[in-house]
Amino acid sequence: MDVAEFRINFRGRFIHIRYFAVRGEKGEYLGTLEVTQDVTEIRKLEGERRLLDE
Repeated sequence: MDVAEFRINFRGRFIHIRYFAVRGEKGEYLGTLEVTQDVTEIRKLEGERRLLDE
């Protein structure tokens, strides 16, 4: 498996966790990279934003 994703509620926050397999040049497994992101505020977004406000 190259990617695994999880979502949890933790202390009132919504947390998205992803694990990525790290592989060498020949595809051999070297380890795992964990990325954890608090997406509580992102989940509240509505509508679109297409341009950068300056």
